Amino acid sequence: MRIAFAGLATSHPFTDARTVARRAELVVWEEDAERLARFAEEHPAATVAPSLKELLAAEPDGVVLTVPTPRTAEALGPVLETGVPCFVNKPAAATRAGLRELEALIAPVAGRVMSGSVLRFAPGFAGRRVDPAEVLAVRATVRHDVGLWATGYNPWQDDPAEGGGTMVTMGIHGVELLVALLGPDVRLVGAAGATRHYGSLRSEDTGVMALQWGNGVPGTVEILGVTEEESYTVTVHTRDATETIVIQGGDDVLRGLGYEGTIEAFLAMVGGAPSPVPWEQTRAILDVLISAREAVPPS
Repeated sequence: MRIAFAGLATSHPFTDARTVARRAELVVWEEDAERLARFAEEHPAATVAPSLKELLAAEPDGVVLTVPTPRTAEALGPVLETGVPCFVNKPAAATRAGLRELEALIAPVAGRVMSGSVLRFAPGFAGRRVDPAEVLAVRATVRHDVGLWATGYNPWQDDPAEGGGTMVTMGIHGVELLVALLGPDVRLVGAAGATRHYGSLRSEDTGVMALQWGNGVPGTVEILGVTEEESYTVTVHTRDATETIVIQGGDDVLRGLGYEGTIEAFLAMVGGAPSPVPWEQTRAILDVLISAREAVPPS
């Protein structure tokens, strides 16, 4: 089996490759020489392709796509033309125009594309079910430090007009978990953001979103980008109880945060299974995040 890594724009493909390498031959393309060298050092047996076209000419069985968010549709088009499954690292879109481009590409072949937060595949969350009729309200709390952006790392991620900033790039984790539980019939009610610590950011380091599902259930997503530890919490309130689900890396971050589960799901797609994440959910998640970004001007 041969898996192609199309782009190394964030830390995620480096993490993904550690799981994929146990099962498949790696082929990689990346324009940034430093990132490519780091990948090659960790995976010396990987074949390096000088362009996306030549990467796809290597006839991979599946593609992990991680380019800067504004370039996702541009790169995804040629990938989909090959007919192989594709995992698009999050977020697949951060603007309304970007989402429209993705919709046009993915809707006809939705079963061959998966995208979103790895957390839905975390052992502490995967398989969780709730009865929406019994739910009073839900909340997701995302604790993921964004201080690295304040040093100038990956400035496009911190740019609200390109990567979406903290509201989109970290907010996706909370919205994804709630949509995985309650479904895609959801809309943004309101959003707010603030810079509480990292004053050099172009986006925010703290944010909140208010959501509502079509059946009336309200939800809240809290984004805390100033934190010593990484963790994700989902709270489900019902008439009789409150259930709290905590997702942490623990001793095995790849497994605990869902990276391994995500790649296992993707490799199942390579084996012929459809995407386990319905495009309707991914589209709804991105719509909420983009709506929040539109509602909150840069701080």
